Amino acid sequence: MQTLDSIAPLPDGALSSPAAARNSAAILEVLRAHLPARGAVLEIAAGSGQHAVAFASALPDIRWTPSDPSAEARASIAAWARRLGSPNLQPPLALDATDETTWPDASVDAVFCANMIHISPWAATEGLMRLAGRTLRRPGGLLALYGPFIEPDQPLAPSNAAFDTSLKSRDPAWGLRDRDMVSTLARACGLALTRRVAMPANNLMLLFRRDV
Repeated sequence: MQTLDSIAPLPDGALSSPAAARNSAAILEVLRAHLPARGAVLEIAAGSGQHAVAFASALPDIRWTPSDPSAEARASIAAWARRLGSPNLQPPLALDATDETTWPDASVDAVFCANMIHISPWAATEGLMRLAGRTLRRPGGLLALYGPFIEPDQPLAPSNAAFDTSLKSRDPAWGLRDRDMVSTLARACGLALTRRVAMPANNLMLLFRRDV
């Protein structure tokens, strides 16, 4: 499982992510305000699964499907589901944003992705946008991205600048993504950036809507 968090394994196979525990409430507040009252959400790069169980429990009329290409992550998601799972939480999918053969055919009302695009190659962001464009078939379908970004019209926080340097030292293909480049890529896939929400610890939620 690709993460920079201090993951702790638990006896039942679940992985505990301090970052996911910290940011769940703030992310949920935004999702609750912008998701439809009922429908289907596909989570990309669900990692430990803590977001999936928290959001599915808090949004009982949303059918929440987590996914991750890592078998370790999917095992953790399943373990969290055994602990805290709700009837609306679906089994995890082995979805890889860079491999279209793993993508589901079913349409969804929203796609959610947290903390993936800066710790993966740009091809993963390109795949994410194509995937969202394919699965969000109804006008108004939501793509919600969470994480740190570089913004041309905003000063980069020193902590984010240091984080970006650290990421690139680990893998030159990683790094904070330019918000406008992400937005341009989304537009090519039929998705328009409609809202920017400032989040704790110099993170953002970027909300895109299907416009065709």
